[in-house]
Amino acid sequence: MTSTLTPPPKTEERPIAGERCDRCSAAAKLRVMLAEGSDLVFCGHHANQYAEKLVPIAIDFNVAPEFEWRGMDLMASEN
Repeated sequence: MTSTLTPPPKTEERPIAGERCDRCSAAAKLRVMLAEGSDLVFCGHHANQYAEKLVPIAIDFNVAPEFEWRGMDLMASEN
C-alpha cells in the first residue's frame, strides 16, 4: 500500500503586521471577505467607522486578536 500526501486544510488568513488599511495605510486589524470573492482590509479606526455598512455585506471576517471590532456587537444585536 502506498501513502499519499495531502496538503493541510486551507486556513483563513488573519490580518498580519505587513498588511495595511485600504483607506489610510495604518496597520490592519480587520479583513472582510465579500460575496464576489474580494476582501477589504481596515485599521481599527476605519473598521469601527464602517462597521454598520460592513456587517450586512460580509460573508466572513477575521479580526486581529487584540482588536475589539464594533461589528461584533452589531451582529450580536441582530440575533
